[in-house]
Order: sequence, then C-alpha cells, then structure tokens
Amino acid sequence: MNNVKISDVTNNVTNNVTQIVQTVRQANWRVQRQWIGLFLLVLVLIAMVAGIYLNITVRATLAGREIQILQNQITDNTRANSDSETQLAILSSVESMQKRADAMGFKPADPEDITYVVVAGYMPAKSVDFSASREEQKPSFYLSPLYSESMLDWITRTLASSANAGGQP
Repeated sequence: MNNVKISDVTNNVTNNVTQIVQTVRQANWRVQRQWIGLFLLVLVLIAMVAGIYLNITVRATLAGREIQILQNQITDNTRANSDSETQLAILSSVESMQKRADAMGFKPADPEDITYVVVAGYMPAKSVDFSASREEQKPSFYLSPLYSESMLDWITRTLASSANAGGQP
C-alpha cells in the first residue's frame, strides 16, 4: 500500500499545479481584448465629456447671440421712437401748425367771433388755494394733556418731588 513513490506524488502535484496555472493563466488574446476594451471605455468616456462640454458651449453661445439680437432690436426700436418723436415735434411746432392752418383756410379768432355756450349741470373744477388762511387751523388730532410731557420732563419732575419729600420714589 505504501508502494507509492514520492517522485510519483511530486509529479502528480507538479502536473496538477501546472494544470491549475494554465487554467488560471489567460491566453494572450484575452489580455489584449481586455486592454482594447479598457481603451475603448476610456475613449467613450472622453467622448461623452467632450459632447457635454460642446453642448453647454453651444447653448451658451446661442443664448449670447440671442441677447445680442435683442439688444440690437431694442436699439433699433429706440432709434425709431426717437425719429417718431422728432417728426411729431416738427409737425406740432408753432410754425408748422400756423402754415397748415393757413393752408386749410383758418384765421385767428376775434373776440367778437367767439360765442360762449352755457351747459346746464356743468360744474367747473375748483381751484386749490395753498395760501395760509386767516383763521388758525386746529390740528387734525387731539392729544390729551396727560401725554404731553416728555420723558426728560417726567424724570426731572419725579426727582424734584422725591428730593422735596426726602425719600426715594
């Protein structure tokens, strides 16, 4: 039973170890495939980051361009409004109005030509008089004499009364 030689056991163990090492050890093409996969993964990640960066950059650029376009439109509208105001000022000037009135046959009115019409129920707006009236105006609020004393007056009065009484308040 014990006829098994040590060299046979050693050979068996060596063969087993060699088999395990060969099984665990991968083929060269598997290692190369893993490196290629890792490289492609890094490349895809870099491409995604670059894509996100470009997307954000394009959006910011478009927003900036829209702002410039809106500012140009505001400037154009302001210029057009100023031109319209200038035209209105020219058309409503005294000289221009006089020329147009003369061209249409209008003439200045004489006091004899004016007719006043009385309208029943019309109440003209009352003018506001800001001058001081001769009567003394009463204040709009009433303050009780109990509350007309200042804090300093109260302290002075209290200290004076306690000094006269000879004790503390």
